[in-house]
Amino acid sequence: MKSYQKLTTTHPAACRLEEEGAAPMPSGHGKLAPWWVGSGLLVAAVLLSTITVWVLRQVSGGWLGPMAPPKCLLVPESHRFDCYPERRVVVTQELCESRGCCFIQSPPPAEGKQGVPWCFYPPDFPSYTLESLNQTALGMVGVLVRREKAYYPRDIQKLRLDVEFETDTRLHIKITDAANPRYEVPLDVPQVMKRAENPIYSLNFSWDPFGVLLQRKATGTVLLNTTVAPLIFADQFLQISTSLPSKFLYGLGEHRDRFLHSLDWNTLTLWARDVPPTESFNLYGAHPFYLLMEEDGNAHGVFLLNSNAMEVVLQPAPGLTWRTIGGVLDFYIFLGPDPNMVIQQYQQVIGFPAMPPIWALGFHLCRWGYGSSNETWQTVRAMRNYQIPQDAQWNDIDYMDGYRDFTLDSQKFTSLPSLVEDLHKHGQHYVMILDPGISSTSPHGSYWPFDEGLRRGLFLNTTKGQPLIGQVWPGFTAFPDFSNPDTHQWWLENLQHFYSHVPFDGLWIDMNEPSNFMDGSEHGCPPGELDSPPYTPAVLGDSLSAKTVCASAEQKVSVHYNLHNLYGLMETKATASALVKIRGKRPFIISRSTFPSQGRYSGHWLGDNRSQWKDMYYSIPGVLSFSLFGIPLVGADICGFSGSTSEELCTRWTQLGAFYPFARNHNTQKEKAQDPTAFSPAARTAMKDVLLTRYSLLPFLYTLFHRAHLQGDTVARPLFFEFPGDVATWELDRQFLWGRSLLVTPVLEPGVDSVTGYVPRGMWYDFYTGSSVNSSGELLKMSAPLEHLNLHIREGSILPTQKPGTTTEVTRGNPLRLIVALSSDATAWGDLFWDDGESLDTFEKGNYSYVMFNVTQNIFTSTVLHANAEATKVTIGTLSIFGVQKPPSKVLLNGQEKPFSYLDNQVLTVSDLGMSLSQGFSLQWL
Repeated sequence: MKSYQKLTTTHPAACRLEEEGAAPMPSGHGKLAPWWVGSGLLVAAVLLSTITVWVLRQVSGGWLGPMAPPKCLLVPESHRFDCYPERRVVVTQELCESRGCCFIQSPPPAEGKQGVPWCFYPPDFPSYTLESLNQTALGMVGVLVRREKAYYPRDIQKLRLDVEFETDTRLHIKITDAANPRYEVPLDVPQVMKRAENPIYSLNFSWDPFGVLLQRKATGTVLLNTTVAPLIFADQFLQISTSLPSKFLYGLGEHRDRFLHSLDWNTLTLWARDVPPTESFNLYGAHPFYLLMEEDGNAHGVFLLNSNAMEVVLQPAPGLTWRTIGGVLDFYIFLGPDPNMVIQQYQQVIGFPAMPPIWALGFHLCRWGYGSSNETWQTVRAMRNYQIPQDAQWNDIDYMDGYRDFTLDSQKFTSLPSLVEDLHKHGQHYVMILDPGISSTSPHGSYWPFDEGLRRGLFLNTTKGQPLIGQVWPGFTAFPDFSNPDTHQWWLENLQHFYSHVPFDGLWIDMNEPSNFMDGSEHGCPPGELDSPPYTPAVLGDSLSAKTVCASAEQKVSVHYNLHNLYGLMETKATASALVKIRGKRPFIISRSTFPSQGRYSGHWLGDNRSQWKDMYYSIPGVLSFSLFGIPLVGADICGFSGSTSEELCTRWTQLGAFYPFARNHNTQKEKAQDPTAFSPAARTAMKDVLLTRYSLLPFLYTLFHRAHLQGDTVARPLFFEFPGDVATWELDRQFLWGRSLLVTPVLEPGVDSVTGYVPRGMWYDFYTGSSVNSSGELLKMSAPLEHLNLHIREGSILPTQKPGTTTEVTRGNPLRLIVALSSDATAWGDLFWDDGESLDTFEKGNYSYVMFNVTQNIFTSTVLHANAEATKVTIGTLSIFGVQKPPSKVLLNGQEKPFSYLDNQVLTVSDLGMSLSQGFSLQWL
């Protein structure tokens, strides 16, 4: 059996998959060479390992046990791929060697940490062999055969390998059972019709053992090398490992973590779970996608299209192991080469995000525990009284009768229809919560949602064919099966009925992992390999049914074992479809559980956080991660959900939250109020000011969302996306950008009046004053009194802003102010997308305006590339130009002289332009 680090092959003619005429890679050359090469190095490694083990044994009193075989000692600790990943098992030498693996004890890791696996694969562990490989129109098809069974039941002996060269920057590799169909994720993915002509990647295979070797052609960097550990493909245990070209890896949600993941024996579990965000736990959604920055600043991404319970193990080699318990291995690899392009390419597969209504980008206010519609109304009136911007008022489950969906508490919330009418009169909107659990205990005939769902057979069933009953807020509940199209119709009818009483504008769908206060059901879960599989990933609670429904529950499309991670996505699709039919406008939905393609239907909030400073910090990596996942409409509960906030924390958090793409302040019951009106005049004013700043930037933010919808750009953006060549930006997650232009540097610590932030190389301008900072790429200390958030505009940008009002509706009627941030060569560029803010498919139907702004040679030009009637309703009032080196003698608007002002900090301002957005114009300064 050949070594697992063998990277060349004995079948060069069959396994070279580059374009014809490409120069063959010499055996063992360059970056394709094994990690430890050369006989001299091998001998040295054996001697060193043997001596080290002997010394450690003397020091440790013999905890290392018997001497391991030389082939085991050859494997460096960082390259030991775990052969016995089961949790809650003390791995002994006997257990390990029964699997044919190496056993070397290591010192126990620090508390709460995972360490080097004691049981790991030897270099010659049996794997699959590539038996045949044939060309197809789109790529190739191969057969993989395993001659020695692996150690999990129902090992699949013969696999089918499908390779499609889908585009020059996208490769699709799928491995599945050659003889029998298996569950595959019901996600619409693009079907290509022809093979890529000039791929920027080259693909090789190792035949025996089978392995994928993927390189970037331009640099030779090895992106994937799956020969580092055996491929295992059993019915309920699928595992494949790869080396990584660097340690800079992001994504793999949903977790609370730094944005840049640690590769220090870090296991990330993907299994949707209702739990307040906590480090190392599997959280609400599942996103099996990672982005990796290569050492030279190039980037690539990998997506495993699989919805089963999964864990991804990161280790210092650097290496990664995908481990899932069902479905198939269906990989998409995106070659970028720039991180922005990787995310665009990922969304070409999963779908681009929906365009939100403009009011979705305003400020939202909610709490659990208003107690009544009148108390809710009082908060709205207080916000108006202080003229603090607010676009949407929300209610949590307290509006319901007994916490039952589609009901209204007729005592405490009797005035809710009047409140909603009042909101609409003031250009504001109403959003309410819905949970998927449907109360099952009301007397027959008294609760239509359950009675009718039961009659139509629309709930998850037990293995005995009866509705599975769990427990959520209303008590005992059944769970709608959103994989059944008939359930979508029933959901629509329920929403239509409620809408006739309370004409809501958007929906907040919570508890859709699905959450269950019981484990499994009222009767537990039946015995069997769905609820007790041969291998259970490292899920919180050590069981697939922990605080959710049984994995054996039956649904229309498949068993819940396969569909669990899709539950929230399927509910969201039903909800979006219903909202379009009911309102005839863009749907607004915020969902807690998410899966790839979620952005096509909803946004996301980061769940039940706490009113603590560290939670405020963790919201930034959370927001940035969901930017990678194609869900740009994302934010955390401003000021924290549980616990009690402080005035300082809430002020700082409102400053940060004003720059979440989705900005909502939300609070739990029985805690003091934390809306902006609840604080001192100074804090209230600081919160109001930063929300007005957000509203002034709505034209810019809305245009960023258009670009996300159109081509998959990120809205909240990591700094390294714009500065991939600056390694100092790769670990930054205490700052972020809006688009390419606006740098946000929040205060994340108590008791300070300054903040240190990284300012990438170039000229940056203070958003408020226009004063310039010329950075060499350095950390800068910035003044940050409690009332101030540091914002900087990048040179070469033009930001469309607007005089802010207290709602998006009022703001949209105000004049625009264009802020020009000149580059060192006195150029700048920007754009503006404008439509009615709520109609469906305005871009697709051509019912929009798109305007480009340019500055070159002291001439600003506004060019209308597409126009509609909406653009005639707004004017461009002011042009502020930052970085004008010397005072102009005169300013000409379309050739006519215009008054202007010029300040010592090199800011030129021209006011009272009065130009319609629908008309192009030029402005020159001499």
